[in-house]
This record gives sequence, C-alpha cells and structure tokens, in this order.
Amino acid sequence: MHLLTLLPALCVLAAHSAPLSLMYPQLRTQERPHKDHGLLQTHSLLHYPHTNGLLNARSSRNPPRCGVPDIPVPLDSSSGRNRQKRFVLSGGRWDKTNLTYKIIRFPWQLSKVKVRRTIAEALMVWSEVTPLTFTEVHEGRSDIIIDFTRYWHGDNLPFDGPGGILAHAFFPKTHREGDVHFDYDEAWTIGNNIGTDLLQVAAHEFGHMLGLQHSSVSKSLMSPFYTFRYPLSLSADDKHGIQFLYGAPHPPTPSPTPRVEVNQVENESNEIPAAEPDACYTNFDAVSTIRGELFFFKSGYVWRLRGGKLQNGYPALASRHWRGIPDTVDAAFEDSVGNIWFFYGSQFWVFDGKLQASGPFPITDIGISVPQIQAAFVWGTEKNKKTYLFRGGEYWRFNPETRRVESWHSRNIGDWRGIPKGIDAAFQDEQGYAYFVKGRQYWKFDPFKVRVMEGYPHLISRDFFNCHASSISVNSLR
Repeated sequence: MHLLTLLPALCVLAAHSAPLSLMYPQLRTQERPHKDHGLLQTHSLLHYPHTNGLLNARSSRNPPRCGVPDIPVPLDSSSGRNRQKRFVLSGGRWDKTNLTYKIIRFPWQLSKVKVRRTIAEALMVWSEVTPLTFTEVHEGRSDIIIDFTRYWHGDNLPFDGPGGILAHAFFPKTHREGDVHFDYDEAWTIGNNIGTDLLQVAAHEFGHMLGLQHSSVSKSLMSPFYTFRYPLSLSADDKHGIQFLYGAPHPPTPSPTPRVEVNQVENESNEIPAAEPDACYTNFDAVSTIRGELFFFKSGYVWRLRGGKLQNGYPALASRHWRGIPDTVDAAFEDSVGNIWFFYGSQFWVFDGKLQASGPFPITDIGISVPQIQAAFVWGTEKNKKTYLFRGGEYWRFNPETRRVESWHSRNIGDWRGIPKGIDAAFQDEQGYAYFVKGRQYWKFDPFKVRVMEGYPHLISRDFFNCHASSISVNSLR
C-alpha cells in the first residue's frame, strides 16, 4: 500500500510549504515551534538533496497552505522529464455513492444552524458534479464523522490551538476513512476573510475525504495553498479529478417539454447586454452586506465589492448568485443564520444557506400592511444585532426567526438623527457604522453618538466606485 494512503490531509496555516521531513524522515534534522506575527508556525530546518547545507523554511515566504505531503512528480519513462502534474489521487475511493455524515461537536463561534448549512454547502460542491449524495444523520452509525476538537484527540495528530494546523481528513480505504477533524480553537468564520473561512476549509477537506490529493493548479480548490474565494466553486481540474473517481452526475429524468406560447420570450442567458447600468450615473435600488461583501443592486444587476474594491466581472446579473431573484430588488439583507432576504413590491423571497429560494410571500405575513419595503439592514454589535425595515418616514424592528415585526406600529425615522426620509438602502460596515443611501448620496451614521457624522452626505459613485468628479452632474444628485 502506498505510504500516502495512510496519511491524513493536514491543513496548516503557516508561512512556508509542508516540511519534506514529513515525507522523507531521513531529511529531518530539527523542528521547533515558532511564533511569528501572532500565528503559530513550524520553523523547520531541512536538508534537501542536491543542495549545500541547510535551508531555513522560514525564509521562504509562501502563502498559507495545507500541510499534507505532496506526491513526487513521476518521470516520463520515455523522455526522463517530469510529467505535468494535475489532480492527484490518494489511491482509494468509496465503494458507494450514497454517504451519510454526522457532526459530533461544533465550534464555539458559530451557531449549529450556520455550521450545518455550511457543511451541507461544502459537500454540495462535490455532489453537484458527481453521482454522490450526502445525508446528515443525528443518531447511529455514519460514513463520515465531522468533529471540532482540540489538541490530542485520539488519532495521534494533535491540534495546536489558534493558527498552525486547521483541520485534517482521512482518505478512503484507510483505518479512519471518513473522519474529518477541525481545530476547535481556530477563529472560524463564514463568508469572509476576517478569520478562517469554514466553507473553504471544509470543501477542501471533503475533497481529501473523497480520495483527492493536492493539485498543482494554483486556483483549484485542492491546491495546497489556502485562499479565500467567494463564491466557492470547483476548477476544471478539481472536477476532472473527482469525476475520474466517481463519474459524472446521473442525467436528470426527462420531463415533458412545456408548451411555449408563440409570443413567449425567455432569456436564460447570463451574458451582460451592452446597455448595462453605469455605477457612476445610477441610483441604486438596494445595497446589502452579504457574506462579508458589499453588493449594490440595480435593475437586475449587481456590483460586488470586497475590501472596498470592485471585483472583476461586475456588474453581473444578480441571478448568477441567486437564481429566481426578482428582476428588481427594493431591499435586501442577510440574517444571523445566513438566510438572504429580498423584497420587491408587496412580496419577499428568502434564500437559505444552500441558495435555495422560497417564496414569494406577501409582506402582510410579517405583520405590516404596506405596498413596499424601501430599505432593510442588520445593525448592532455581534451579540445584539437587530434587523430594521424602512419605508418613507417610518421603520419597524423585525425578527427573522419569527418572521414578524416586533410591533405593527411603526416608529419615526427621526430616531435616526440626521437621516432623510425615503431612503433607498442601508447597510453596516465591519466597524459598526451604518450607511443610509438615497439617490446617489449616502449618509454615514455614528453608532456612538447615534447621529449622522459631520460632512455628510457624500457621493456613492466617488467613494465606492472611484468615479471622477467630471462624470458627476449636478442634476443627477437631485
């Protein structure tokens, strides 16, 4: 049996690649823990063949990576040159396609609901391109056991607290196949790069659990280097690797072709028409912070900002992210468990953690009778966040868990000192400041003084999209 089939996949947050001493014990000379910039790293002194003396791994500033040893690239027998390395298999695969999983313990930072939805989403990354299915069970035996644990935990592969080893998984056909362990002490987050994104790490570890080794394709999910990417997706290399093991998904059962009326026009394309909205000249329908990123909505299009920077490929159709979203959005927000709510006219839709839509539902279901919600956002500290809905000069506090407003009696928007009536959107930044949008301007709200900050409003186009002053007309501000 190949040595690597007995090794787990160890994801290590460190500033260097995995020590070769894990693969070649004869090269091990000295290893000791080292603290650097608050992250636990392994400071390894390794003697490599065909080099003079010792190489200090700390001096190699590579991105964070998963620490499972990589399989050496085989030589082509005819030419003697290294073959081009793509996806790599561990040597094992599951003998069935319907797998069950159980979560034993949960991280302290996240609710069980959020963790369950994130784990299901990470597994769905693989089930969407294969015949594999994954079903959570809560009792009895399961094929896959997921656990958030600490330090020594029974498999001779201890965790090391914050930083360092993030997680490890065991390959199929090994003595602990299906075991996936996460370090309980990591700063687990979902949908942002403030801490360690659970979705990214879980999807990577599940690839190992299904039989994939690391890929040399830099942007693949199975690359050894941890990179925060949203939305998460498989590269062509990841897809080829998993389908080599399990095949392509079974084709859906054909359904009767619906009759299409002659005058019926359907547009299923996600291509952007030539007359797309220009962020420098438009009023936005809605703005919302979703999965730690800022989304601006306008007439079925969305602009996506991460870290204050507009991402490549945007604006794009909002339906690329949320299939079934209405063509126009009046308001949007993400609740505390990861559901995304969209309002349009007298109706609303809810997308769950798997981005499955439910709705539309009438706004009267939430306890108020208004023709439309103009703005919605979540505001407050991490342990005291509240959801607010706005229309004209009034607002309501809303409970997403009960799907009801706290009182059908509205409150006066004057409570938010300095905010104009009839706002179009609202959102909160990472520092707790609230932003209120109306037309092409926005007001920044100080949570400490509980009033609009001096010097506002500002222009959205200039501060968020770096539009030049020459592109801003006076009439467009009214």
